Amino acid sequence: MVSYAKDERCVALAKVLVPLLERSGPEGAGGYGGTFQVHVPSETAAQLGGLDLIRAALRKAARELGWKFGTYGFGGGQGSTTLIGIHDKCEIPEPYAQVVEEHRQRQMRAAVDRVSARYSALDGPAPASSPPLRGTPVVQTKEFLAAVADHGLLT
Repeated sequence: MVSYAKDERCVALAKVLVPLLERSGPEGAGGYGGTFQVHVPSETAAQLGGLDLIRAALRKAARELGWKFGTYGFGGGQGSTTLIGIHDKCEIPEPYAQVVEEHRQRQMRAAVDRVSARYSALDGPAPASSPPLRGTPVVQTKEFLAAVADHGLLT
């Protein structure tokens, strides 16, 4: 397996990812319970160095934050979407456990509501949807794309 640890693209991307991962946890949870998932066009993933390099940058950024983590990624072909994610698997201390659980429940409800709205739209006009929640893949993808563009990582 190729190591990207010293690849300048990986190092630069990890620097961009650290603040995004820091914000990925719920407010008031002491930095615990972070999860970060983005859905990017496969061409964008390729411009950033590919799925493996992006996952390596996520791991590097997570290590800087002291996370115990799991990463995942699924690459699409030309014209499709690549999904990349990481989640903190650290044990959550009691003072923060309820905050993290409530945050996860809100995210799950929001995801179910989005799917329900899509299916309801097939039967008639879709109900007004609420804006995406902080920490959801929709918001994280927008923040990620903006951050990599701001740092000149996309050609």
